[in-house]
Amino acid sequence: MVTGKKVKYTYKDYAKLPEGAPYQLIGGDLVKSPSPVPYHQGLAGRFHLLFAELEKKGKGKVFFSPIDVYLGETETYQPDLIFICSDRLHIIGDKKIEGPPDIVVEILSPSNAYYDLRHKKDVYEHTGVKEYWVVDPPEKRVEVYVNSANGFTISARADEKGTVASVLFPEIVVSLEELFRE
Repeated sequence: MVTGKKVKYTYKDYAKLPEGAPYQLIGGDLVKSPSPVPYHQGLAGRFHLLFAELEKKGKGKVFFSPIDVYLGETETYQPDLIFICSDRLHIIGDKKIEGPPDIVVEILSPSNAYYDLRHKKDVYEHTGVKEYWVVDPPEKRVEVYVNSANGFTISARADEKGTVASVLFPEIVVSLEELFRE
């Protein structure tokens, strides 16, 4: 019997995908993402270098995509970069990150911008991500959101020039001229 009801997937379904499958579980939907373009990966690499300095100082661990971040039965994402503070390393499981990272960096691309700016942002906010960085390559813009009792509020924004900094780790300062160099 056909009911016309859309199938919602859970983490149990997602976990059956082959390792490295280019999917995220967003709102119970399996959303396929194409491989990032080289410019996108260059941006991710620059962020990784910055956050790796925190890891060297014992302040936590940095991971870059693809890594599964489980935020609920219908929400498992592969953010471009995450940072987990040293007092929360227990959320690093054998197969996935089991809870909200402290910092999430998402680099927008045509295939993911809608989800990153809407659904995923809301889930990050409600599950307790402390900082959410949104990097918009075409606009050469970086926005840093900080989670508070009122939800995400923007703490820093720069377009093309200038710097933005982390609230959790003020030593993390991103120069937009350096970040968006070709």
